[in-house]
Amino acid sequence: MAVGAVRLSTRLGLPSLLVYLALGVAIGEAGLGIRFDDAELTRTLGICALIVIIAEGGLTARWSALRPVLGPAVVLSTLGVAVSIAVVGLVARLVLNVGWQVALLYGAVLSSTDAAAVFSTLRRLRLRPRNTAILEAESGINDAPVVLLVTLLSTGSLSDHPWWQELLLVGYELVVGAAVGLVVGLLGRWALRRAALPSAGLYPLAAIGLTVFAYATGTVAHASGFLAVYVAGVALGNARLPHRHAILGFAEGVAWLAQIGLFVLLGLLASPGRLGHAVVPALIVGLALVLAARPLSVLASATPFRIRWRDQGFLSWAGLRGAVPIVLATIPLSERVPGARDLFDVVFVLVVVFTLVQGSTLPAVARWLRVQAPAEATELMVETAPLERMRADLLQVDVPAGSRLAGVYLDELRLPVGAVVTLVLRRGTGFVPEPDTRLCTGDSLLIVATVEARDAAERRLRAVSRRGRLARWFHEEGREELA
Repeated sequence: MAVGAVRLSTRLGLPSLLVYLALGVAIGEAGLGIRFDDAELTRTLGICALIVIIAEGGLTARWSALRPVLGPAVVLSTLGVAVSIAVVGLVARLVLNVGWQVALLYGAVLSSTDAAAVFSTLRRLRLRPRNTAILEAESGINDAPVVLLVTLLSTGSLSDHPWWQELLLVGYELVVGAAVGLVVGLLGRWALRRAALPSAGLYPLAAIGLTVFAYATGTVAHASGFLAVYVAGVALGNARLPHRHAILGFAEGVAWLAQIGLFVLLGLLASPGRLGHAVVPALIVGLALVLAARPLSVLASATPFRIRWRDQGFLSWAGLRGAVPIVLATIPLSERVPGARDLFDVVFVLVVVFTLVQGSTLPAVARWLRVQAPAEATELMVETAPLERMRADLLQVDVPAGSRLAGVYLDELRLPVGAVVTLVLRRGTGFVPEPDTRLCTGDSLLIVATVEARDAAERRLRAVSRRGRLARWFHEEGREELA
């Protein structure tokens, strides 16, 4: 049902997470009558799901796109979070008349953009790569400081030490978490490139397992496990791993499964009979978040990097909230903080209402602000499988629409010595090509290359795909800028 709901939500232009939440509510106490109120279990399973979702975001993030926006993304995930907490907390304190602990919890819980909502929504839009990269990096990074702040506020530990000690603690968790993730990612990609596993299906499992290991290691080191997951994912996803595209496809499937399970579980935890009283507070806090807190946090974080006003406007509107705020709201609920149940209800209603409004209007806002990207040819996908005993690799290359490989004769590829096209699959029929075979859009090529020639062959293929047979004339190296 959840997989079918993706198709339905796409046709209706709605974020799929709302359908999953509706499924959870439908099988809950107000629907089929399943009663579920275990906030502690929801918190634990929610964290497990977020690990997988953030790992997929890191694995699919391109370092070439991430590197130029790392500064704005980090500032938006730290300074921007602080601005958002202050604005929302002040509004909650003055308008909702709650204590400062609960008011700041409102700000902290709602300050984090949701990786699942951002990844699934933005990738359906044709946006400028910089905006997409900023939003995806922010959603992958900002969970780390927010989880720590919500935990400290829920347990009352924030008032036990001076503010500067808490600030140093947050800094330590972020720095050490990033370092742990980088070490695990680099060691993991070194091992995967050199260990010929007995089954191709083990490579995706190993990659996901390494990101989970990064979370565990970071947590044991009292650092940010979420940031460790994201950094490890980026390090692994930007390496030329065997069966790399199979790894990315598996990660995407597991992340969808995590999203489905997480949102259905959160819908099951909600009590529809209690949500009516939360509508007005949710609208008040949501308007403060969308119209004041988010724009101010983007303004403070993006202006020093000279990001255009149009782009800042889109970044402000595209700060989607989803499962993360609801999962974070289970932390004070499991800690039995006074007012935590009302907080959970308000956050649940806010996420549903504003995800519906923001998610469905993002394409129109992107057109209005003119931040859409022109259509481009699909990047060349090269799948690699190792042949350890022969010290060679099999490369599978598909010629996408718009690629300049189409129309090139085989002998014009000028692959390096040690690499040769052995088979071409065209319209379901395979044949051994000749030097005068002309490539067509939709062709699939099977290339055998020695270990020494593999990287050069891949660079040459990418160069020709971008610039055609005269790629060298244009000084095109064909590099994917992998880390």
